[in-house]
Amino acid sequence: MEIMQATEAHAQKWADEVADLVYETGPTTYEYQFGGREYYDEIVKASWSRAGTLFGYDCTTIAVEGDELLAIEIGFRGPEFATRKKTLGALWAPLIESGRVSREQLGEIGRAAYLASYLNVAIPSAVYYVHALAVVESRRGEGIGKQLMQRAIDDSKSAGLRGVHLDVLSGTPAVGFYNSLGMECLTETVAPIPHEHGIPMEMRMSLDF
Repeated sequence: MEIMQATEAHAQKWADEVADLVYETGPTTYEYQFGGREYYDEIVKASWSRAGTLFGYDCTTIAVEGDELLAIEIGFRGPEFATRKKTLGALWAPLIESGRVSREQLGEIGRAAYLASYLNVAIPSAVYYVHALAVVESRRGEGIGKQLMQRAIDDSKSAGLRGVHLDVLSGTPAVGFYNSLGMECLTETVAPIPHEHGIPMEMRMSLDF
């Protein structure tokens, strides 16, 4: 197995796999925000192929074995979250122009994303933010996720950052995994309207250096 920075060549190869892996980090949240997999897949795949976007290959570390993608870690410095998030708006243009999504539907999706955004508290500027960490189901429990996190931690220390932050949905096995790495919960956030639609509490986890 090799761990490496994703490249444009990888972006052209593993769009479907990356979309599936990201989705597994928060199915209820993505269902709520996108109204299902159709629009989610379109946007995340388009983002993965474009550097500088929220799910871009340029901010993705991958674990690969032969021709198989085993895991991903998508992350960046805190201030990049807002900048990268704004780029997603332009990715809707092809869907709008083709008539596959109406202005009304887009408005509903935008409102859901806006309401869900309150689950994510402010990210400090001097930390590395793990936006998504996922391992294919058949290879979970082998320590691959831990290796990706350790690389993120080591790189953050080398860059002179003050810590690593991430958000995780409460009540999932991932909470225990992050606790095992020494991370602690800084905030527990519930957004009432998304909560009514099945979105659980979000926990901001931190490992300070």
